[in-house]
Amino acid sequence: MTAAELATLHAACFTTPRPWSEAEIADLLASRFCFLIEEPAGFLIGREIAGEAELLTVAVDPAARRQGLGRRLLAGFAAEACARGAETAFLEVAEDNTAARALYAAAGWRVSGRRRGYYHSPDGRAVDALVLSLALAPPSI
Repeated sequence: MTAAELATLHAACFTTPRPWSEAEIADLLASRFCFLIEEPAGFLIGREIAGEAELLTVAVDPAARRQGLGRRLLAGFAAEACARGAETAFLEVAEDNTAARALYAAAGWRVSGRRRGYYHSPDGRAVDALVLSLALAPPSI
């Protein structure tokens, strides 16, 4: 997918946090630290720096949800992060995003912190972010 296609899909998936623009996505993907995991109806952007991976965003077309795509994207993230040398991973998720929180919990992510008022909904309401973390298997020698 192009950055424009990724941005269009991201906009179909998010209001809180706000969707990312084509330019924001292109800038991220231009970084040597960032990586993209793609499926026909979804994508994930992550980055790895100094042994720590961050899941920046995951977007699955609303019409393709609950079919295992999110799980595959998360598995791809973990594999790529490990291949790049990450030992731990983290992400932020809106506290009220119960579907994403259930997906992450099923994949072994655990709450490790809270960022109060981190997100703002379209109506201006502040939404806490939960910081989730995941221990990654070290690469085998």
